[in-house]
Amino acid sequence: MGDTQAPAAPRLAPAPSRVLFVTGRLAEPALRRTLGDMAPPFAYDVAVLKITVAALMTTEWMSRFLSVPPGVELVLIPGLCEGETDVVERAAGVPVRKGPKDLREIPAFFGRATAQRDYGAYNIEILAEINNAPKMSRRDVRAAAEAFRESGADVIDIGCTPGLEYPALGDVVRELVGAGMRVSIDTFDAAEIRTAVAAGAELVLSVNGANLDVARDLKGSGARVVAVPELGDSLATLAPTLEALDRWGVTAIIDPILEPIGHGFMASLERYAEIRRRYPAAEMLMGIGNLTELTAADTTGVNAILIAVCQELGIRSVLTTEVIPWARGAVRELDVARRLMHYAVTGNTIPKGVDDRLVTVKDPAPLFYTESELRALQSAITDPNFRIFADRDGITVFNSDVFVRGTDIQDIFAQLHVDEPTHAFYLGKELARASLAVTLGKTYRQEGALSWGYLTPADDAATEHVRLTQRARRGAAAGERE
Repeated sequence: MGDTQAPAAPRLAPAPSRVLFVTGRLAEPALRRTLGDMAPPFAYDVAVLKITVAALMTTEWMSRFLSVPPGVELVLIPGLCEGETDVVERAAGVPVRKGPKDLREIPAFFGRATAQRDYGAYNIEILAEINNAPKMSRRDVRAAAEAFRESGADVIDIGCTPGLEYPALGDVVRELVGAGMRVSIDTFDAAEIRTAVAAGAELVLSVNGANLDVARDLKGSGARVVAVPELGDSLATLAPTLEALDRWGVTAIIDPILEPIGHGFMASLERYAEIRRRYPAAEMLMGIGNLTELTAADTTGVNAILIAVCQELGIRSVLTTEVIPWARGAVRELDVARRLMHYAVTGNTIPKGVDDRLVTVKDPAPLFYTESELRALQSAITDPNFRIFADRDGITVFNSDVFVRGTDIQDIFAQLHVDEPTHAFYLGKELARASLAVTLGKTYRQEGALSWGYLTPADDAATEHVRLTQRARRGAAAGERE
């Protein structure tokens, strides 16, 4: 299978020679510090527009008041600005991009630009198994298949249940194939294999000496088969199966079988390496569910490591399931991992600094302000709205009159003397999120979602407390210009 290119993490073109950073008055000092510490490999200017809070700008408003100096090749506006960038582009005459929602992420934003230019290729296909399909309705099977395909699966694997008849098997396979899906059948039962292949299944999992004769019937069908060792036996038992498949002209993919931890896991990894030495050109498959489903650990890291093993050994197919609760999302994780490990292995680099979507519980690089920086920020504030920040040691809340710092959110809330129910609810929600950020060492951004890697939800502007209506926003912006 050749390399495939598909959408990956958001990317930015290589940095131009001169960049204009747009901000408001309140964020200007922090932006200048960030750029100074960053020492970017390009010249830059900072445009401070006549508004205190940069997030309150819209691109339409910005297009009327932004002046772009000669020589600027890119304008970077705050990521929280509402509106489309093309409005500003038409007025500025140069490309305009939205930056990160937190200005402290600007160095990483530009640092990844070059790496992500060629990022996203992969050459490992994902088979997603619908486990115990005979116990499910056709509607549920179709829904599961659609969900797996949306998550990045290349092949939908129909997992049969030993001893349980599956009268709808042929219809299920035909329906999925008719919907444009590639389908495999997961069974040792010869009748089920024949039914599925006749209906359009392109891959059979699996065959060995116990059911090898059925493979003879597949000659000319175009279906491939996964060859496995005899149950509990050595790799030597693969040879007769492979020789027979070769005689019959049936394409084989070898799976030495990944064993669970405590049942020969390391030895099974060695078998994959041994098969690669014995059969340098062979196609191989790894069923990684034996590890992810049977290990009480978050699957993101487990999937990343197993895909790295597959990438280095040239294993081009992986089979996964999402049965156990902690394995939910495994297909999406594998889709990220196969791109990341392809990038690392083919580029002889480490899988770091280009795609952080597999870092879920812990942040790749938590960002904090010091207390002295926060007190300096408070000195520039003239309104009563509370600003909330979190760092390794606690939570800070302040407005123009109050500066509260601590670790107990109930104690912090009591010192704010807020009685109005809506405002109290808002502060409670934000303080709870800030507390979680402190506990896990995450970056906290007021009113923004915490980062959970590929699981991060989009910010919900409808629930944000300080977001203004367009009418109020225009009034605020007009007032700032006075």
